[in-house]
Amino acid sequence: MYNLKTVLLLGFLTGLFLLVGKLIGGQQGMIIAFFFAMAMNFFTYWFSDKMVLSMYGAREVSYEEAPWLHQMVEDLARRAGIPKPRVYIVDMHVPNAFATGRDPKHAAVAVTTGILDILNEDELKGVLAHELGHIKNRDILISTIAATIGGAISMIAEMAFWSNLFGGSNDEEEGGGIGELIGSILLLVLAPIAAMIIQMAISRSREFAADKAGAEISGCPLCLARALEKLEMAAKQLTPVAEREVNPGTAHMMIVNPFKGDFIAKLFSTHPPTEERIARLLEIAKRMGQAY
Repeated sequence: MYNLKTVLLLGFLTGLFLLVGKLIGGQQGMIIAFFFAMAMNFFTYWFSDKMVLSMYGAREVSYEEAPWLHQMVEDLARRAGIPKPRVYIVDMHVPNAFATGRDPKHAAVAVTTGILDILNEDELKGVLAHELGHIKNRDILISTIAATIGGAISMIAEMAFWSNLFGGSNDEEEGGGIGELIGSILLLVLAPIAAMIIQMAISRSREFAADKAGAEISGCPLCLARALEKLEMAAKQLTPVAEREVNPGTAHMMIVNPFKGDFIAKLFSTHPPTEERIARLLEIAKRMGQAY
């Protein structure tokens, strides 16, 4: 169901891109913007793991330093049917975790020192299983495709605005005039917002899919549910710390959103409500005969 929803949302995003191109009517500019966005996201796709890990000063941990952590990741990777990813620790008070890498063969999982302080072994196993779910589902690829199309929509809309502002005709018979300028302004504002909303929906759908995969990989959906409960509580308490330690551009990669804000912030959050994620995990546990 989650994969079908992702396909449909990507289809809507692609349709929006084509609609914007049609409204502008500049096929050549559309193609240039699209390939520019492709090149930008191609670079991000291939080097995002190095960029993010470097951004947080993540340190790769050897087997000798943390054999228990490596054994946990190795066991979960075997259950998931994927190669064991590299293991990193981030020196950060905010309890969180993320996975990165362009495919299962070039993946890494990172946990913060904060998460190691508050979760027990079973809860941490649930979190790592969730991150391996992202790797198994190739969510980095999916998010890159969504970002490519979304970025192209934003650039095309901006190109249309500046083209009409400085290069448009003033002759109403030739299609120029104030109406065309207003149309380009609306396109500049509304098209990127629509693309962002669809991207957020894709991200939320992938979080649900990773929760489900994590529950299946670990065999303990309740472990992940309890971990999410603790992480949500910590995120509410440590939002000021997160504002210092976490780059907002990478918040979508974390297992829980480290920033807790008002209604608008929640509306545009890359994560579904933690309460809903926990409720779904409890349903999975119930089907597996586990009691909370």
